[in-house]
Amino acid sequence: MSTTFPTERTVILTGAASPRGIGRATAFHLAELGWNVGIIDVDGEAAAQTATEVAEAHGVRAVGVGANVADREQSVAAVDALEAQLPQIVAVVNFAGVSSPVPYLEVTPEEWHRVESINLDGVHWITQRVARTLAENGVGRIIGISSVSAQRGGGTFSKTPYSASKAGVIGLMRSIARELGPLGVTANVISPGPIDTDIMGGTLTEERKTAMAADGVLPRIGTPTDIAAAVAFLISENAGFVTGQTLNVDGGLYMH
Repeated sequence: MSTTFPTERTVILTGAASPRGIGRATAFHLAELGWNVGIIDVDGEAAAQTATEVAEAHGVRAVGVGANVADREQSVAAVDALEAQLPQIVAVVNFAGVSSPVPYLEVTPEEWHRVESINLDGVHWITQRVARTLAENGVGRIIGISSVSAQRGGGTFSKTPYSASKAGVIGLMRSIARELGPLGVTANVISPGPIDTDIMGGTLTEERKTAMAADGVLPRIGTPTDIAAAVAFLISENAGFVTGQTLNVDGGLYMH
């Protein structure tokens, strides 16, 4: 077990190829801080393109591969492929997720399975594979992405299946933190409030941003950079004593 990072370190990001997404912004932010970047996205072509842009922008090594994270075999193969091409994996951040605006009484088995399989199963399969490497090396950082929707019980664009899956991420990460702590691995959650991306039904109008900000205590909604900065802290070498925690980045929308 080591408390120090290798000189050359890699972070794996899932769902980081969406043009206006939090994952993509985080890839560039972490590369600027010296992280090599592995991207896993359901759109393999976009993942590869994003990786190329990240590498060119910041002079790091970056590789992108395609996988449906809900599928265990695809998840394992994707991490295997990245590990073979990049320096030591030290961190993983699970951004891949889908929204679900369907009212509870109208939720079909198909919709329930679609949301849980990506938002919870996918986090588990990617994390488990990466965790094997982190545990073997005795150092690592794992991040799950939840949502204020899980903590407040909806009240956002997405409804019950989404809230349930994102609440599951919190329980998953806490348990991983307990099991893997003795092996030098931390596990934490970031819980965003409303962020200016396209996951909430398309590009947000100024009116909608204002209305969403009104719930919090700050006069704006979040940006992908707000989340990227939180990720940078939690996967940093200096955050080794922070584990099992949920960091709310939500403008004061949920306080506990």
